[in-house]
Amino acid sequence: MESRADRRFMLLAIALGARGLGRVWPNPAVGCVIVRDGRILARGWTQPGGRPHAEAMALAGCDARGATAYVSLEPCAHHGRTPPCCDALIAAGVARVVTALTDPDPRVSGQGHARLRAAGVIVEEGVETEAAALVNAGFLLRVTEGRPWVTLKLAQTLDGRIATASGESRWITGAEARRAVHALRARHDAVLVGGGTARADDPDLTVRDLGVAHQPVRVVASRGLDLDPKGRLGRTADDVPVWLLHAEGLPVPDAWAENAARLIGCAVKDNALNPRAMLTALADEGITRVFCEGGGALAASLLGAGVVDELVVFTAGKLIGADGVPGMGALGLARLADAPRFDLVGFDRVGCDTYQIWRRR
Repeated sequence: MESRADRRFMLLAIALGARGLGRVWPNPAVGCVIVRDGRILARGWTQPGGRPHAEAMALAGCDARGATAYVSLEPCAHHGRTPPCCDALIAAGVARVVTALTDPDPRVSGQGHARLRAAGVIVEEGVETEAAALVNAGFLLRVTEGRPWVTLKLAQTLDGRIATASGESRWITGAEARRAVHALRARHDAVLVGGGTARADDPDLTVRDLGVAHQPVRVVASRGLDLDPKGRLGRTADDVPVWLLHAEGLPVPDAWAENAARLIGCAVKDNALNPRAMLTALADEGITRVFCEGGGALAASLLGAGVVDELVVFTAGKLIGADGVPGMGALGLARLADAPRFDLVGFDRVGCDTYQIWRRR
């Protein structure tokens, strides 16, 4: 039977696991806390690249005999690059294991729990499941639906514009909001933009000014690969990965043939890249969390396909008017009842701007 202490230590394990977001794909971001007699003996979380696992990190820091291990996901039960974590917990003499989620990976999927119980370890499941599922939503979606979690970012004026009629867009929001965007990039495996945005803005799409050592994969959805390889993304593909999603079967332009960028063919639907095919291609490469930064056509296609899980909206106290560039492309809705629906789960002020988080119903 779970207790208040179980929930408290599990929430700590979940928070520790979240430190790995953006760094551990294709693995889940797991946390582990080892406790004996109400005292924390050791903590661990999945390390960059997905290994060592959280349990191994925590067990390396203590004598866990007779202790309780709080793990935010079922300990793995298969041999990969490392031995199974359930076996490591058994060998360490842990008396009790408390978990938040069952791992849907068919190589685990209840087997970790079963092996622990067979070894005489007490197992409690389902503690703070909702919080753990939110942190690892991308991993869970990749395993169960074959696609990553998608966060769509919008940075716009009060009237929903992202640029003036002449195309000027720097900067709609303030420095504080832009810094928050960099922090969000760091918590995702990949940053995605459309070809139009890449051509118009020549973006860098890296995490800057935060002192982080890792970078997300930079992804551009460009059906015809009509991008300049001498732009910022092309010039820096040797340093930070660049993946280009394009129409399958498209001959590779000479300009990109010798570039370090990786080219990935995707199915086309209605004369544009199929949103679900794009996400499936990213999931096949191990991506679990995607941060989409536009433009309007790509945002509309993802929303229309029902694959946007979270909206992050930065709003500046400015007005541009109807002649400005809208932040969202056409959705082709005939009825209000067909509009994508999201629930507000977070609201804050960032500098002079507002910051909202909406999640799909």
